[in-house]
Amino acid sequence: MNKLELRQVILSQLQSKLEIAVSSAQRAIESATDEETVPEHKYDTLALEASYLAHGQAMRVQECEQEIHALTNLVLPQEPQAVGLGCLVSLLDVEDDRHWFFLSPCAGGLKVEFQQHVIVLVTFDSPLGQALKAKQVEDEISYRIGDIEHSYEIETIC
Repeated sequence: MNKLELRQVILSQLQSKLEIAVSSAQRAIESATDEETVPEHKYDTLALEASYLAHGQAMRVQECEQEIHALTNLVLPQEPQAVGLGCLVSLLDVEDDRHWFFLSPCAGGLKVEFQQHVIVLVTFDSPLGQALKAKQVEDEISYRIGDIEHSYEIETIC
């Protein structure tokens, strides 16, 4: 699979996420500065709540921008021998079902459709990311989430 094309698909989804965040932040700012949110008495907290929401939405916009920047500047390794940032990895589970993961510096959990596959972004902060770090083709990995153990074999690293 072409990782440059995959990155563009990921960036497109992150850009959509940013546009939604910007729109939400703008609405929150408008609400916080609306004359109807001026407190009517000392116990009226609508304006304070609206300003907290506007601040949170502005932080969300900043996080989206940082994710786009991190992925745009991510160096995609060519023919990696071991799992690292920027690698696309296919794993086989115990029933020989194939799962695709992209090792990303951010946006863990994001799912994208690419070339008729669902690819999940994974960071090294996640249990799966930690289990994959520096592993090679045909290595077996396992990790536990709660009471459930997940086991895979690394099929390919691109």
